[in-house]
Amino acid sequence: QDAFVAFHIDKVMVSKYLKSLQIGELAPDQPSIEPTKNKMLVKDFRELRATVEKMGLLKPHQLFFFLHLTHILLLDAAAWLILFYFGTSLLPFIVSLVVLTISQIQASWLQHDLGHLSVFRETKWNHLLHKFVMCHLIGASAKWWTLLHSQHHAKPNCFQKDPDVDMHPFLFTLGKKLSVELGIKKQKYMPYNHQHKYFFITLPPLLFPTYFHCHTFYIAYTKRYWVDLAWMLTFYIRFFLTYGSLLEIKSLLAYYFIFRMLESSWFVWVSQMNHIPMDIYYDKNLDWVSTQLQATCNVEQSLFNDWFTGHLNFQIEHHLFPTMPRHNYWKVAPLVKSLCAKHGIEYQCKPLLTAFADILHSLKNSGELWLDAYLHK
Repeated sequence: QDAFVAFHIDKVMVSKYLKSLQIGELAPDQPSIEPTKNKMLVKDFRELRATVEKMGLLKPHQLFFFLHLTHILLLDAAAWLILFYFGTSLLPFIVSLVVLTISQIQASWLQHDLGHLSVFRETKWNHLLHKFVMCHLIGASAKWWTLLHSQHHAKPNCFQKDPDVDMHPFLFTLGKKLSVELGIKKQKYMPYNHQHKYFFITLPPLLFPTYFHCHTFYIAYTKRYWVDLAWMLTFYIRFFLTYGSLLEIKSLLAYYFIFRMLESSWFVWVSQMNHIPMDIYYDKNLDWVSTQLQATCNVEQSLFNDWFTGHLNFQIEHHLFPTMPRHNYWKVAPLVKSLCAKHGIEYQCKPLLTAFADILHSLKNSGELWLDAYLHK
């Protein structure tokens, strides 16, 4: 299956584990493939995948990732050194916050690469460095992230299967069809017709310092990810010892909460610009390629956009080839665009600010659809 091929870099090793799980065959009357599969699209995509492998686009350029990690570590050290050399007055405090936020968000993009096994050819090295970056540099569980993010990639924008859209309906109403259904049922957890306004003060600034902060520890503890928890504690010990030697307790807690808010805002705007404006509904059991294409869109390429988004501006290519090193997305993009054109599929690519604005437009439209259905007699 295409999903299996997309997620695993070492097919031989994985096949050994799968042998012990194969206990029989599907009954003749049970579907073994997606009932709505676009056979020609799947065929052409598999040919494209073979071309991509021959071109070597799934092989990482390790110097790229080494330099990326180096600039993260330098920024991380610089954030503390600014306070150490220039004191803790307002200006150095703010500059240090900005520098640490940049370091943290760039570390988030790197852990994303490692979690997708796209930095090293050997899986074990990806897992090891993933724990260092995610647990030690960021303070979250690597296995927690992998658990949630793998579900997102398997069924993006599929309600009740993609954890990234779990905010529907308790915080936001998402997608045209889901919003209408919610309105018809007369369900109201929030004033959804104003959700494009309260989005600014809820999800972007508060996702990391509240929900993610608690959820990563909850999952790590309940699922007994003891190694991750140990790594995570090293982040907090290092942070509070180093910054605690320079800041008083109130300033220290304020510093921590503010940089988490800034990091959260950056992450949410970037991660949601590719998905919220797209189709969100129940799983339609489409083929792998159609599932990914209907849920993703791109943002224009530039050196700044690539760095600012961690190359998630190439969201279409990333979802079709999740193990591909991000520095190769631009190379495969024209091939994917041609594939979409051949099959009459829209390949959306927009400016960065337009992508941000589309988040709000889609939330506003969903809220209005909910309100119309809610008030309809």
